[in-house]
Amino acid sequence: MRVIALGTLKTFWRSNKDSEQSLKSWYQEAKRARWNNPNEIKNKYIKASILKHNRVVFNIVGNKYRLVVRINYDYKIIYIRFIGTHSDYDKINVEKI
Repeated sequence: MRVIALGTLKTFWRSNKDSEQSLKSWYQEAKRARWNNPNEIKNKYIKASILKHNRVVFNIVGNKYRLVVRINYDYKIIYIRFIGTHSDYDKINVEKI
């Protein structure tokens, strides 16, 4: 998969050092993945939340942070839409970001 915008993750892990290793691992796994549908994601990430509009929420650092992506399965592109704490996540509309 092609992951768009690694810079967003880098900016976040520079401010939240405890997230760096988890985000780097997620990024490497996502780059190698060839997901065709949400079920394939759930097979790998059991605790991921599959939402409407091809959005997926991943738990990072033991659920301390939330990573929201939008996936275009046909073109194999993952768009980083949000990374933040649970309280930050609670303030956003996941289906619109």
